[in-house]
Amino acid sequence: MALAGIRVIELAGLAPAPFCGMLLADFGAKVIRVDRTKVSMAVDTQARGKQSVALNLKKPQGVVILKRLCLQSDVIIEPFRKGVMEKLGLGPEDLLKENPRLIYARLTGYGQSGSYAKSAGHDINYLAISGLLSMLGRSQEKPYAPLNLVADFAGGGLMCAFGIVLALLERTRSGKGQVIDASMVEGAAYVGSFMWKSQNIGLWNRARGENMLDGGAPFYETYRTLDGQHMAVGAIEPQFYQQLIQGLGLDPDDLPDQMSVSDWPELKKIFTEVFATKTLAEWSQIFDGTDACVTPVLSLDTVLTHPHNQERGSFLRDDRGELSPRPAPVLSRTPAGPSLSRDPLIGEHTRSVLMEYGFKSADIEQLLSDGIVECNEAKARL
Repeated sequence: MALAGIRVIELAGLAPAPFCGMLLADFGAKVIRVDRTKVSMAVDTQARGKQSVALNLKKPQGVVILKRLCLQSDVIIEPFRKGVMEKLGLGPEDLLKENPRLIYARLTGYGQSGSYAKSAGHDINYLAISGLLSMLGRSQEKPYAPLNLVADFAGGGLMCAFGIVLALLERTRSGKGQVIDASMVEGAAYVGSFMWKSQNIGLWNRARGENMLDGGAPFYETYRTLDGQHMAVGAIEPQFYQQLIQGLGLDPDDLPDQMSVSDWPELKKIFTEVFATKTLAEWSQIFDGTDACVTPVLSLDTVLTHPHNQERGSFLRDDRGELSPRPAPVLSRTPAGPSLSRDPLIGEHTRSVLMEYGFKSADIEQLLSDGIVECNEAKARL
């Protein structure tokens, strides 16, 4: 796999940092998640392929152990607010001084500088500050955050993983590590670069929800079917729009011009009425194999049954039967090899990881006795 041989220390966090770690693990990196002690259940639902070490960082000896792990690793992912790691003596200056090849990835909402650097926040806040939230939502309605995908995962975890891979690539030339300041605000804004760069071509010159790609256009919309499901329509180009009209059984001479914005509400009403006359299966049969850009809106439970997804193996099941997306993109020579085993228990690999990093058995037993580390091997075998 592409990242085989890369050691990553991921400090346990929520959403974006675990996703970043999972991306690296899927493509071959050895990712060790550092959990707190005295925690019964992990909140990381993206722990595929990771190992878990439980450390008590409230004790100096626990900090020493974490430092030792970092000094023998390639990457550290830390999701804390500005200043937390420095208070522990584990900031970039401390670690890079002893391990100049270390990639130190700092994944936060607002970044390492600026007036909000130490402020709490969530995806919706980062999306708001990025400027993107102002553009999301239906006409005459308040801004609407699309789950927590844009800032947490796209602008956060994915962009941080991209930064790590860039830093690893550059290290092959310089031999040096570096610090990655991954701000979810800036990551989200960067993902949305199209919004800024396309303003002068007329795509976003109307109010929110009244533009071509934000729900204003009848040919870029979702429609309810007879059986209460939905079809997605993206027939922008004239030749695709023509096939949409044909599939709907409408006469183009009876309809207003596709790009007559003032007629969009009426055209949307017509499409709504027509789509409601057939089931999702019936519409799928009509539009499959055409270039009308009309597709069924699949649920998380039905994506695996769609022929295209089946043929590509786009989704996989782990050994517990849970469904999740296959890692992307697909590499021809060094594809991802995602683990199909269950996620690790907190502290499940404490003993084996510490031994791998040079700790003696007697030292590990003493650390366990002193409450510096926790090991859940016995629980893992049940």
